[in-house]
Amino acid sequence: MNLDLLKAAFVGFIRARGIEHHFRRLGRDMFRSAALAREVPQTIAQSLVCASQTKPDALLRQLGTRPGGLTGQEADTIRAAVGPHAVGHEKRLTWRVHLWHCYKNPFNLLLTALAAVSYFTEDMKAAMVIGAMVLSSTLMRFIQESRSNGAADKLKEMVSNTATVSRCGAAQDSAEPAPRHADASPHSRGSRRIELPIEELVPGDIVQLSAGDMIPADLRLLSAKDLFVSQAAMTGESLPVEKFAEHRGSAAGNPLELDNVCFMGTNVISGAAAAVVLTTGNRTYFGALAERVTATDRTPTAFQCGVNQVSWLLIRFMLVMTPIVFFINGFTKGDWIEAFLFGLSIAVGLTPEMLPMIVTSTLAKGAVALSRKKVIVKRLDAIQNLGAMDMLCTDKTGTLTQDKIFLERHTGILGAPNDEVLQYAYLNSYYQSGLKNLLDTAVLEHAELQREMALASAYRKVDEIPFDFQRRRMSVVLSEREDHHELICKGAVEEIVSVCTHARNGGAIVPFTPQLLAEIGATTASLNAEGLRVVAVAAKDLPPTKETYGVADESGLVLIGYIAFLDPPKESTAPALAALRAHGVTVKILTGDNELVSAKICREVGLEIQGMLLGAQLEKMSDAELALALEKTTVFAKLSPAHKERIVRVLHDEGHVVGFMGDGINDAPALRAADVGISVDTAVDIAKEAADLILLEKSLMVLEAGVLEGRKTFANMLKYIKMTASSNFGNVLSVLVASAFLPFLPMLPLHLLVQNLLYDASQIPIPFDHVDKEFIEKPQRWNPGDIGRFMVFFGPVSSVFDISTFALMWYVFGANSPDRQTLFQSGWFIEGLLSQTLIVHMIRTRRIAFLQSRASWPLMGMTLVIMAIGIIVPMSPLASYFKLQALPPGYFAWLLAILIAYGALIQAMKNCYTRRYGWQ
Repeated sequence: MNLDLLKAAFVGFIRARGIEHHFRRLGRDMFRSAALAREVPQTIAQSLVCASQTKPDALLRQLGTRPGGLTGQEADTIRAAVGPHAVGHEKRLTWRVHLWHCYKNPFNLLLTALAAVSYFTEDMKAAMVIGAMVLSSTLMRFIQESRSNGAADKLKEMVSNTATVSRCGAAQDSAEPAPRHADASPHSRGSRRIELPIEELVPGDIVQLSAGDMIPADLRLLSAKDLFVSQAAMTGESLPVEKFAEHRGSAAGNPLELDNVCFMGTNVISGAAAAVVLTTGNRTYFGALAERVTATDRTPTAFQCGVNQVSWLLIRFMLVMTPIVFFINGFTKGDWIEAFLFGLSIAVGLTPEMLPMIVTSTLAKGAVALSRKKVIVKRLDAIQNLGAMDMLCTDKTGTLTQDKIFLERHTGILGAPNDEVLQYAYLNSYYQSGLKNLLDTAVLEHAELQREMALASAYRKVDEIPFDFQRRRMSVVLSEREDHHELICKGAVEEIVSVCTHARNGGAIVPFTPQLLAEIGATTASLNAEGLRVVAVAAKDLPPTKETYGVADESGLVLIGYIAFLDPPKESTAPALAALRAHGVTVKILTGDNELVSAKICREVGLEIQGMLLGAQLEKMSDAELALALEKTTVFAKLSPAHKERIVRVLHDEGHVVGFMGDGINDAPALRAADVGISVDTAVDIAKEAADLILLEKSLMVLEAGVLEGRKTFANMLKYIKMTASSNFGNVLSVLVASAFLPFLPMLPLHLLVQNLLYDASQIPIPFDHVDKEFIEKPQRWNPGDIGRFMVFFGPVSSVFDISTFALMWYVFGANSPDRQTLFQSGWFIEGLLSQTLIVHMIRTRRIAFLQSRASWPLMGMTLVIMAIGIIVPMSPLASYFKLQALPPGYFAWLLAILIAYGALIQAMKNCYTRRYGWQ
């Protein structure tokens, strides 16, 4: 195994996403248990093995805890001793390291080399100007990134993952942090369950696990019930593994093979468990591996690759053109030292040194704007992906609907009202300890709550068979009297019926017959057609011969009836869908719900259903067949998590930029597979961890606003790149022509550097510029080829007027000899700077600049200031310092004519370019 590759991938995951995302993408071939074990100190591995072998009571004593958990004061004392639960690499860089990272890009290194050459050739003025460029670029990026990182940290604090922790002691314990949620269930027995941020966990905490939870630290299981954990994050194994309270295999030297230890970074697929925290922070298996790879650079994201492609396009152009300028000036002027300095100045002029700062500040500004629209950006690069998104896959519940489930009916097997069904459903929801979803909440909050609570208190919970997405049902086993146990099961109608042999019809229990099954199907279909979500309830009596039950016991059940829920559509859904459609985003519904319910909701919100595909049909299709079906299908129903992930993956392979919006554990695979994963602040931990964006309001209207902001952000970045590329190309062409025919340099290296510094400063407010409506109508993507074509198309236009300025200075003002070169250089300095600044306004829009589309006031004001400085410097006492001189008044009349003609020609070329290639 290539451990360097392992390290690089691992750090990319630590810094870019969350605890689990990047591991899975690297595949099982890279993350073998043995390789990971070699990367982790033996002391940590040995301590985990030792904890696995220690009896639970003895282990709790070693950790200074008890089955009911620590008190708040004990937890605070331990936290003060061991520190917060945070992986070291997730901490902010020191300001010194951050400043170095802002400086060490190829462009700044090139400028520094040029400054050093100027210093040693005693050209102190050039050295000072170059130094000012390096300093300003580095400091602007440092300040902007510091502000954006601070804002991002504050935003991320709003979406912290939590763990369910048992706390021992009185609720009024003053040392206890205020819980966000407390569970005073009848099973607590002297302790209470609270939700704590993961970073507040300490060794000795007793953690409760259920489906959808992230494993928050390295844990030793104390009890487990049908607990299946996905360890793909650590081992690359695609299938979940079952965990037990005791290690059932042979003696293991590799902690990853232990049955009763769970690792930070993995997640619970199904089941429930109680566990004790063994280690936190860098002392976890995960944290120790992170600590071994501190020096590895982050793996570039797809967004960064796009920026890099554009950067290298400009750098390659610089590497070709600079030597040509150097040799032409060397041969024609005979001064190779001056030609060398001039060539280096051209290199600086062609270097997009402001690109990192412009990209960072534009993304940061977009993140702040999105935060005002209730969208938290976990990863800045995701903003561009959001703007490029052309396909949105989303669940139905909570997105199209209100995400507020109401228990509408409780009926017998043939649709007649039946209170007994409600009683069984209530007992099931009340006593289940796994992931309580909206359906459970609706049952527990039903109007007859007090009567049902009195009923529940008469029962004792014996065991539980947790929910999973394969069975799509869950059961509890209760005992009202000690002479029998009662298994109560609820879940999807098809899954419940498949394990039933009888039904309760009226007061009699009757066996299933083909006719009865047909009537059951017709009854549930009619409820679905009304837009109701139907959950079946079944039960059976069992002898009290055992205390542990499993999936095999879910057989021979008696169907009791159904509970039907209503999730009304949101009023904002229809206009949001229309807005997304108008902006080129196709919406597809991916749901595990019934196809009849899904179709009714879609019709109510105005989503045209072009086709419908069920999970069972999808399984029979190849990827090629599915790709064809995806183009003409709107609704996908009865999907499993694997189905959702496959749909997203196939859409991506077909060239779409896919967004996926989900909030459940069943959505996590699809969130990881999408180009931009979108979740909500109320989602389960693993969904929030896999997402790139977090919505504080689960609404497509909020998302539509985010899409538009993403496109504005990308449009402003593209403006800078197009401006820089076309302007630089035109300058170099002008320099080549002038160098070949003039007996002196058309502009001194110092002039080029000052002009470049001023031009760059004029573009600083681009992130705050307005964006034309047509720029945000369709998804936008990086296209380096289009940028190259744009550069070649518009660059020569400026050269036409540069050459006109050369002729003006040579023939009209007599600047045609080496002793009058300062006048010539001053004339081109002003014209070059003003035309470059004008191009900022001309290229920022395909409309008529200043008339049909005006820049924002910050950009307008900055360009006016820079143009004024460019005119004043040659006319001021500073002119001699910069080796410039005042120009005759007649020059400015010619200059105005040149700039007007330049603007008119650029506008004509824009119209021609747009008709042929499109503007963006």
